[in-house]
Amino acid sequence: MTHSEATPGSPTRQAIADAEAHSAHNYHPLPVVVASAEGAWMTDVEGRRYLDLLAGYSALNFGHRNRRLIDAARDQLERVTLTSRAFHHERFAEFCAELAALCGKEMVLPMNTGAEAVETAVKTARKWGYRVKGVPDGRAKIVVAGDNFHGRTTTIVSFSTDHEARADFGPYTPGFEIVPYGDLTAMEAALTANTVAVLIEPIQGEAGVLVPPAGYLAGVRELTRERGVLLIADEIQSGLGRTGRTFACEHEDVVPDVYLLGKALGGGVVPVSAVVADRSVLGVFRPGEHGSTFGGNPLACAVALEVIAMLRTGEFQVRAAELGDHLHRELGVLVGQGAVTAVRGRGLWAGVDVDPSLGTGREVSERLMARGVLAKDTHGSTIRFAPPLVISKEDLDWGLARFREVLDAG
Repeated sequence: MTHSEATPGSPTRQAIADAEAHSAHNYHPLPVVVASAEGAWMTDVEGRRYLDLLAGYSALNFGHRNRRLIDAARDQLERVTLTSRAFHHERFAEFCAELAALCGKEMVLPMNTGAEAVETAVKTARKWGYRVKGVPDGRAKIVVAGDNFHGRTTTIVSFSTDHEARADFGPYTPGFEIVPYGDLTAMEAALTANTVAVLIEPIQGEAGVLVPPAGYLAGVRELTRERGVLLIADEIQSGLGRTGRTFACEHEDVVPDVYLLGKALGGGVVPVSAVVADRSVLGVFRPGEHGSTFGGNPLACAVALEVIAMLRTGEFQVRAAELGDHLHRELGVLVGQGAVTAVRGRGLWAGVDVDPSLGTGREVSERLMARGVLAKDTHGSTIRFAPPLVISKEDLDWGLARFREVLDAG
């Protein structure tokens, strides 16, 4: 399948021109305009089909328009969609209880986007530090890792090392210390009496699907436990089946104090995020200190409850592990053959470094698009692959064959 470039005056060209005329240019999408989708496939406004190997940065772990999730949403749409948190609704208690149980925790604080979950975690850690740990007012510190990606709010970009995300958005929020990712010695040196939390991605997605050295997460867990510091795991991209386990932390038998969840929790239907922890942590909040009009709304809870039920079967974790092994074997044989310099990842998640002589990551992604495969670049010449967990082995192999064609074409 070869997809020719959209011609001048085509529906694709017109839709892109209209979007660029009336929306802020904070994204640089690939030049495709999606009209419909199902499973692992998307169709554009001109009827061309594309294999989705990005899955909405893990928001679509269960594929496009998953029937169980669409049915759950449709059923709830006929009942009630929003009450605000001014009132209780019948789905809220069940959602909180089921998500807490999935995480092995006691309490849930629901929000909408991943960035909101991170902001909520920052507030939680600071309040816990003052109320429980006894850190002097205004002195709380949170340790984060270099090359992190936790979102793009003003506070979050304050502890980013990505110049593009950070530049021109100061003055920056204080209270954060950045250490190299994977460096346990640096982490230990950064922890002080005023440190209230370590906020970390078990696998750094935006940085290129970076997996830390073996033993690193377990080491961070031990350090934080010894020093009386909260370990906050940002599992917004890595969690809910993506790596072959429910949570990426499980690969090192690590249980954090706080889970941050989002993306896949909304099933690709609605934005749903949450901070999940024990009562000793989330119990610091009192009415009026934090909130969200849409957080934990009935529609979100209904969809997320179905996501939790699907994860409880274990089938998606097993599928991600088995297909992930296949994905990494197929990509691994490409390393050292000229075009691919490195492959990283876990489960159905891979970062592939392409020799810059082949082109930028953007150019490689455009060549893949021309062959009917949608993926996305990050940081120069790295391509990210994160297909929906429902993808068939045959479709995955078809997509990988197209990738090899791009590499061979040079």
